[in-house]
Amino acid sequence: MIRHLKLKPFRTLPCRPLRETTAPGFHSGTVEEQTPNPTGHFGRHHLEQFCMNELEEKHRDRSYRYFNNINRLAGQFPRAHLSSTEDKVTVWCSNDYLGMSRNSTVLHAMSETLKTYGAGAGGTRNISGHNFHAISLEKTLANLHNKPSALVFSSCYVANDATLSTLGSKLPDCVIFSDSMNHASMIQGIRNSRAQKIIFKHNDLEDLESKLDSVAPHRPKIIAFESVYSMSGSIAPIEGICTLAERYGAITFLDEVHAVGMYGPSGAGIAEHLDFEFHQARQKSRIPSRSHRDVMSRVDIVSGTLGKAFGGAGGYIAATSSVVDFIRSLAPGFIFTTSLPPHVMAGAHAAVEYQRNCAAERVLQQVHTRMLKAELVAQAFPVVPNPSHIIPLLVGDAEKAKAASDLLLRKHAIYVQSINYPTVERGMERLRITPTPGHTKDLQKELIEALEGVWTELELPRLSDISQERVFFNDNAPIWTDEQLELYQK
Repeated sequence: MIRHLKLKPFRTLPCRPLRETTAPGFHSGTVEEQTPNPTGHFGRHHLEQFCMNELEEKHRDRSYRYFNNINRLAGQFPRAHLSSTEDKVTVWCSNDYLGMSRNSTVLHAMSETLKTYGAGAGGTRNISGHNFHAISLEKTLANLHNKPSALVFSSCYVANDATLSTLGSKLPDCVIFSDSMNHASMIQGIRNSRAQKIIFKHNDLEDLESKLDSVAPHRPKIIAFESVYSMSGSIAPIEGICTLAERYGAITFLDEVHAVGMYGPSGAGIAEHLDFEFHQARQKSRIPSRSHRDVMSRVDIVSGTLGKAFGGAGGYIAATSSVVDFIRSLAPGFIFTTSLPPHVMAGAHAAVEYQRNCAAERVLQQVHTRMLKAELVAQAFPVVPNPSHIIPLLVGDAEKAKAASDLLLRKHAIYVQSINYPTVERGMERLRITPTPGHTKDLQKELIEALEGVWTELELPRLSDISQERVFFNDNAPIWTDEQLELYQK
């Protein structure tokens, strides 16, 4: 129903001369720079000055973000060109972990859908944005995680934010326990929920239990954590967290963003990988089993992305039908956002199905990661030990990390983005390397030679210069065992 509003007639205000004083906390500019502000309130000039001051502070503390013009080439993966198509570089830091963005099956699905259904979704899921592409994709994602239902969002940032904020705000007197290294999307969702937040030490089950035990049993509790932490490569003790959740009556919210497509027989993530043989047998039979109490079934809500190992865009959650319907019905981040275009969902669906049936790319990626990690350690580079596919090289200084990234790009045509605060703690600045199936032995050799030159020129720390307490916080044994890799290499 349209409400008719009574509008007051517009009244102009008499002009007053500009004052020489400015609003507290702002620098004054020349009269020519200022827009007349007859009310004396915060005005356009104050906004400009405020933004400039904030940006100046970002530059001062070395947290300002610089974007490089990197244009990845589908036909020459993992190569890209800069602003000029003649300037080619090798990309070593993409989250397109498996190169699925160029996969022929994915591209064909997207192309055919684009020709038939056009470029846009047409609206939110409630207004012409709901279609069989969304229905089939959500069914496939639910099956991937062995859950009754799934819900697709425009990104996994939105999925995490919307789900945690909605649950935390609606569950009465809710407490959310958050790993200290959780992603910004989860932190923002918890903040938006206005629920009580308790942070536990990274991957520390003893600290988590102590904090769970401090909260009254009747209060709803959510444990929010990730499977693979993208900046360190560490992996959560999922089984232990599930055990604590069951003991203290908590709900588990697991972010598998950097694990889906990469781990498990069907690419469902770390939770699936922890019961590798069981899920491999289930995958072959295609019959869901409820008799085995596997780790994946113990997780209440899982979130994932379609924009990393699956090579597309979008995010999702998978859970029980009632939980998914609750989020679908109440989360503003889902309700009021334009749906993903049909061709994007078709490409995502093709990528998920491809990875469910073919492990070749993720196995080769693991092989390349092992090769490169071993060589970097042998050359005394400060690799942060971890059991995952991510290779962080610790630099420990924001300015030097950026200088190393710039020098690699300018002098060696290699792109590795530096990672600075607030993505990582101050003093933990690093280069983050992510090998793919396309990073062959020759490309690995080029990278190591380039890193050697950069480390020497900038006098960056070697492994022996790094305090072990700063980085050695996780098991270094690869999550993919030799036996599991050999199954797919025969």
